[in-house]
Amino acid sequence: MATTEAPAYKKLQVKRFKPEENPDKHYLNEEKGLWAWMTTVDHKKIGLMYLASVAVFFFVGGVLALLLRTELLTPSQNFMDADVYNQVFTLHGAIMIFFFLIPSVPAALGNFILPLQLGCKDVAFPRLNLASFYIYVIGALFTLFAIFTGGVDTGWTFYTPYSASTGGNVMAMTLGVFILGFSSILTGVNFMTTIHKLRAPGMTWNKLSLNMWALYATSIIQILATPVLAITLLLLTMERALGIGIFDPALGGDPVLYQHFFWFYSHPAVYIMIVPGFGVISEVISTFSKKIIFGYWAIALSSLAIAFIGFLVWGHHMFTAGQSSLAAMVFSFLTFLVGIPTGIKIFNWVATMYKGSIDLKTPMVYAIIFLFLFMIGGFTGIMLGSLAVDIHLHDTYYVVAHFHYVMMGGMVMAFLAGLHYWWPKMFGKMYNETIAKITAGIIFVGFNMTFLPQFVMGSQGMPRRYFNYIDQFQGFHVTSTIGSYIIGLGFTIMFFYLLHSLLKGRRASSNPWGSRAMEWQVSSPPPLHNFEHTPVVINGPYDYHKPMSEFQLGIASSHNGHHTHETADVHETTGTVEKA
Repeated sequence: MATTEAPAYKKLQVKRFKPEENPDKHYLNEEKGLWAWMTTVDHKKIGLMYLASVAVFFFVGGVLALLLRTELLTPSQNFMDADVYNQVFTLHGAIMIFFFLIPSVPAALGNFILPLQLGCKDVAFPRLNLASFYIYVIGALFTLFAIFTGGVDTGWTFYTPYSASTGGNVMAMTLGVFILGFSSILTGVNFMTTIHKLRAPGMTWNKLSLNMWALYATSIIQILATPVLAITLLLLTMERALGIGIFDPALGGDPVLYQHFFWFYSHPAVYIMIVPGFGVISEVISTFSKKIIFGYWAIALSSLAIAFIGFLVWGHHMFTAGQSSLAAMVFSFLTFLVGIPTGIKIFNWVATMYKGSIDLKTPMVYAIIFLFLFMIGGFTGIMLGSLAVDIHLHDTYYVVAHFHYVMMGGMVMAFLAGLHYWWPKMFGKMYNETIAKITAGIIFVGFNMTFLPQFVMGSQGMPRRYFNYIDQFQGFHVTSTIGSYIIGLGFTIMFFYLLHSLLKGRRASSNPWGSRAMEWQVSSPPPLHNFEHTPVVINGPYDYHKPMSEFQLGIASSHNGHHTHETADVHETTGTVEKA
């Protein structure tokens, strides 16, 4: 029997690699011009294009929210009638969810950071990555077409039978969301393939950053859940166009079936929004606590647990829809169950901060705000998972407040933490820390002024989505509206200080936060291809218990067609690299 002789190995001492500070050549100035940006396959530029797009949609959705809150200052009509009000809150919900919340962290921040944290030069399918962005833009154009050709007044859920028979351009709106789903699916496929196949040498699964675990779990949800939404919206379009009677009871259909289809996607979609935010918070808390993350595997596996259990809880949106008592009990139990892996994360984040050397920079301030607001959102979600409580609170402002504490108090604050954390890496410029922290405080105060009164309103019976209301709720609505103006002020200040940082901000070093994560071991902004040589990972991204002077990583370079490991680039502990 023939045998193959094992290759000989020798050990080389790893030398520390210091990235070039503020290089003249980086991804922002290597390829200039509009056409270069439109045709780029660089994940970093695609991430920035996503970031600019979601920022525009966040602005539009925010303006619509301010219009809604202004109309609700008084119990009677102010400046828009009931039909316009229905269209405005529909557009606010659809734009914020489908065009901001879902793509903001995975597609914008994730596209920029994922290859850098994996130690590779780009995602697995760069052209597919660019195609997914253009699919996102095409979906947005269909939505804009719907807005200017009759609008949509169904609410962002497009519930039947109303959406199958109402006026307005529902078909264009649903087609836009249908197209958008392909962008989400392609991004998930790209990220999963990249994590599996393009990790740097030495980067085993237990050396992945928790941000990568979160994006991996999110990709699973995107790939498995999004087709269900696509099929649902396609059936709704066929119902409107052909009258086939899937959801219309007059034609033998079942409108509750639409709810099952829709929430089977839309509750996992909540985790498409929030799980990537969990990954960002893990990075920020560990970096600014200067401490190894507590319970690495517990946090990593809890992301996968959330992705799995999240597919099983859609029925808690339908406790009042006439489902059986047994089904309601099962969905209630599963709703409580999905809170366990989320609680594990919060416990481990707080344990990481315990006795840490906490540095209250702006990203850490947003991470702490996230912990406070998201816990309120989580606790109120558990309350809504209780059958007896939900019957009373269903379709009231209590649900509005809960949803915004989870989505804006959780996901948006995590997005802001990540944006401020990676801003120096993206653009090589530092923003004004003092103004940024004051702005975070303004947003925190405005957010709680806006949504805390809505818990009280909801518990007292104020229905959501109502154009008018009785006088007893006016004080709560006035407080809520003033809070929304304060939020708007905070984001206006943020826009100007981030713009100022791009124009006149001081240059950022390669690692202004002193992080041990992979992306901070290259220059700011990164080179066009991220790494001059292939990095060889020696240690994990959270090894703050080891001195920075020992923090190292190997670099693989090619000589005569053979790979050798010569210098070091990122990971702590002086070590050796075995090579053939």
